This record gives sequence, structure tokens and C-alpha cells, in this order.
Amino acid sequence: MKVLVLGSGGREHALAWRLSRDASVHEVISAPGNPGTAELGRNVPVNLADPADVLAVAVREHADFTVVGPEAPLERGVADLFRQSGRAIVGPSRAGAALECSKAFAKTFMARQAIPTARFVICDDPGAALAAVSGSTFGFPVVVKADGLAAGKGVVVAGDRAEAEQAVRAMMVDRQFGPAGARLVIEECLTGPEVSFFVVADGERAVVLGSAQDHKRIGDGDVGPNTGGMGAFAPSPLVSEALVRDVMRYIVAPVIEGFRADGDPYRGFLYVSLMLTGDGPKVIEFNVRLGDPEAQVLLPLIDGRFSELLFASGAGDLRSSRVGLSDERLVGVVLASRGYPATSESGRVISGLDRAGAMSDVLVFHAGTRADEAGRIVTAGGRVLTVVGRGASFEEAMARAYAGVDAIEFDGMHCRRDIGLKVVGTDDGRLGLRAVRTT
Repeated sequence: MKVLVLGSGGREHALAWRLSRDASVHEVISAPGNPGTAELGRNVPVNLADPADVLAVAVREHADFTVVGPEAPLERGVADLFRQSGRAIVGPSRAGAALECSKAFAKTFMARQAIPTARFVICDDPGAALAAVSGSTFGFPVVVKADGLAAGKGVVVAGDRAEAEQAVRAMMVDRQFGPAGARLVIEECLTGPEVSFFVVADGERAVVLGSAQDHKRIGDGDVGPNTGGMGAFAPSPLVSEALVRDVMRYIVAPVIEGFRADGDPYRGFLYVSLMLTGDGPKVIEFNVRLGDPEAQVLLPLIDGRFSELLFASGAGDLRSSRVGLSDERLVGVVLASRGYPATSESGRVISGLDRAGAMSDVLVFHAGTRADEAGRIVTAGGRVLTVVGRGASFEEAMARAYAGVDAIEFDGMHCRRDIGLKVVGTDDGRLGLRAVRTT
């Protein structure tokens, strides 16, 4: 098979890497890709904001199927166009993408499908939003969310009324996030550990891909501003077989049934961000793609013919699909540019990539990198690389990840030094993965 992977970040490098390991895949093409994906196959230019251009690339390259990495092309309807044109693609329709791209839609959908989540109100004007937070509808802290996509920054956990009102004004009046903040979701603040749970669906059933936990704060000990993710580990020791059954029954199944009832079967990745509360697992939010940096620690765990699993998802038939998980633990550490997450520097030469890549049980995934005129790999964004260590224990995986980190250098490089520390010494079971009919 020839596979086209859309996107240019660490998640897409991990997807291309995992697909390239399948014997049935003879070529992986990345659009637009990065220097890491270029080592696995060809990179080709594409305008991801234009579904017609994406389709033209898939046709020109004779791709057997296309895997969508980021959410933005899905929001623009790339999967709808592909399916109308009879081309295989892994990703939900534009309507399905609204689960991630509109928090108001997602909360309304969850209420309709009786999916456990935080209590909420949707506000279409500043007056209603200010009344919701000042009236302490849910007490404090309270969560203020921009409805639309805001590059992972449109959520504020406000500790008091003044902070909540400031968040409302910043989003709705000052338009800090542009049109994404025209509507807000105000919701109660759930408490408990967070877990990322992943499946791939075919419109009728789903296969569990595994779990992970990420680290959003910039600094060790979970301090400082939120980021897109400074690292992750997988699998989560918090995810038991009983929890998998509950999530599949009370969360994943209602999602799939809801879209099927609407005549728009959900096909593709579904990322469930969970809060494990005292009342059971509740949904913080949905994403319609794999996470980043979770994909970098999740995908190396998957045994079996991953490409055939994804093809079956796009074709709407996962009935005979089987995959498994290795017994390894993985820890991934993000290397960021100076100033991230507020700003980032570009053009800083990166050294040590060959040294790190040659280490046993170390993987290096590119995100914000590019090749300069001299052919050197330089920084080109806030999150630059994810260095992944693998081992029989989290302690081994963590040691290998940081050995890889210490082999790499660039001006302004910084990272957290505690990724995976919270699970060192834990013992977690392994779950066999199979197709699960959700209804």
C-alpha cells in the first residue's frame, strides 16, 4: 500500500514512522511533512487549508489511503470531499470534527447522548457569560472555554470571580482568540487524575488503541503556563480493564451511536480526554485525531498490521481487525525553543540528532524543525522534538529518554526533567486489543 499522511508535526512523524514499519506499506508520503518524515519517504507540498488541493495530492500520488494528522483539515471538510470522490481516508466528516472544533457542540452532543461530563452553560454574549461566572453557578474554581479552536490556549481554570470575569472579557470582548471566543462554554471544574484514551472507529464499532498521560504545564512539578504538551508516558497505569469497559460502554458507544443515528457514521480516530472523578470517568473534551505528544508514546506500543487497521476504519469495516500492545513502557520528552509557550525562536542549529537516534531504545520525532540552505536541521517552532525512551519499566524508559535528550543541543533548548517520574515504580497490566461492536 501507498499511504499519504497529512501534517508536519511530531504526531505525523510518529504516524509515518509506525506505518513505514508495516510490511504491506511500500511507501509513506508526508504532506507537507518535516525533516524527520523525509527520512522515511517523500515529503510533498500541500495546502492543508484547501481540501481540493489535498485531494489533488492524493490523486496525483495514487495514495491507497490518506491519514489525517491535525484537526484543521477535518474541520474544513477534507474527509467529506474524499468520500464523495470515492477515495479512502482516515478521519471523521466535518460534522464529526465539530466534536473537537466546537466545544458548545460537543457539550450539547454529550448532553443529548447522556455521556458523563461536567455541568455547563453555553453563553452567546458577554452579559450572559459574566452572569454565569459572577453568579457562581458552579462555584469556584470554574472553567471558561472558548467555543472554537484556539491553538490549545482557549481554556482558563479561574480560581475566583475576578479571574473568571477577566477570562470572559479577554475572550468575548477583546477577542484574544478571534472568532473562536465569540461563544463560550462555562462549566464546573472536575477534579481527579487526567487520562488520554484513544480508539479508532468505523462508524459502527471501535478498536481501543491504548492510553497515555501527558504533562501540560511548562515546568517541573506541573507549574507555570499550559502548553501544547511537554511530554507524555504510555500506557497509563490508571487504565484498568474495568475502566476500558466503562469508557467504551458509556462514552465511546454513545458517540458512535449518536452520529450513526444522524446518518453520518463516525470513522477515524477519537481521543477521549478523561477526568477520573469520584463519580467515575467523565469527559473533559474530545479530539478527533491522535494527541501530540501522546501519539509519539502510543504508536510504538501497537503491534500488528496498523496500516490495515486504519484502512479498515476508513472502509467502515473493523470486524476482523486485531492488534495488540507490546509489554513496553514509553516516556516521551518534548524539547522546546526559548520563550515557548508565549513565543518561540527559529533558525537555531540542532546538533546531536544522529547520536540520539543511534541509541538503543530511543526514538526521536521531529515537530518544529526544517532544513536550512546549508542542509542543517534547525528549529522552526515552539515544540521542536520529542525524544522517546522505551523499556521494560517506566524507570528504564525515562532513563533512556533523558539519555537521548542529553545527546541533543540547540541554543535556547529547554525541557521538563520530570516526565514519567510520577509512574516510576508502578506496575500496570496489559490489555489485549480487539474490535468492539459498540451497540
